[in-house]
Amino acid sequence: MGLYAALSIVRRLLIASLSRVQTRKEFELNRVLIEQLQATRWWFLLAVSALVGSQFIEETKFLQDFFRKATILIALVQVWIWSRPCLQYSIQKVTSTGKSSQQAAPIILFLLKTALLSILLLVGLDNLGVNITALIAGLGIGGIAVALALQNVLGDLFGSLSILLDKPFQTGDFVIVDEFAGTVERVGLKTTRIQSLTGEQLVFANSDLLASRIRNYKQMKKRRIVFPFGVTYQTSLENLKKIPNIVREVIEPIAEAELDRVHFHVFGDFSLNFEVVYFVSIPDYAIYMEVQQKINLGLMESFQKEGIEFAYPTQTVFVQKQESSG
Repeated sequence: MGLYAALSIVRRLLIASLSRVQTRKEFELNRVLIEQLQATRWWFLLAVSALVGSQFIEETKFLQDFFRKATILIALVQVWIWSRPCLQYSIQKVTSTGKSSQQAAPIILFLLKTALLSILLLVGLDNLGVNITALIAGLGIGGIAVALALQNVLGDLFGSLSILLDKPFQTGDFVIVDEFAGTVERVGLKTTRIQSLTGEQLVFANSDLLASRIRNYKQMKKRRIVFPFGVTYQTSLENLKKIPNIVREVIEPIAEAELDRVHFHVFGDFSLNFEVVYFVSIPDYAIYMEVQQKINLGLMESFQKEGIEFAYPTQTVFVQKQESSG
């Protein structure tokens, strides 16, 4: 009983000492340690004291085995009690970087708890003398059968974890998957829901989604625009040389636009084609459309002043009159 009393006093002193912290970082770590000490049960301390005390007295082999097995079983239960706040704290620290990671926390925590509990149960059964080799073999065969039967469900489950941890996209991102486009609403255990531009909800299996090519426009830092236009073949050489400067004068005053280049690109079937490349500093699609509208109106106004005409599909037909003989 003396050892039990000593352990209890040490436990209380450690709790009191850890409670006297100043910085927030120390507080978070010490809070976990205090929870661990508070979770240390009296019957665990008593079992440890009894096991240590049994080493100093003469006793039968039966009693030695009894004390050893009882202490191991009690220690396994105590480890399970200790593990819960530790796992909770670790998962919170790892998944505190974003909303998607926080959504994955309950799944990861459940899987870790299940794995730990399975290990503790196997160790406990082995301590009681149960032959766990055959049990593990049976569980392995059963696990293979279950995995084969539920391979689609398990594929979607691990796909969900991959999405939540690897973060190819998050809730609220605008994505394009094959020919479908929309905003991510929710990442579930089996499916991901996307609200399409036309209003309906698209449901993708997580495994199928990861196997697809995904374009995530939310991760776009700035939007690159290739803007072609054509002028008529009747445009004079002097006016053709003016066009690059006209384009620069239209785009450069726009705050959200950054001109990259403008060139006379190619001789088309019915037009002389120019190619303009510029960047929009804000990736929002509505902002891009506003910028493009300003450019279009600016070019229309400037071209009208210079007498430059935009080209449109035309055909010129030459009719040759044949003279009649005779």
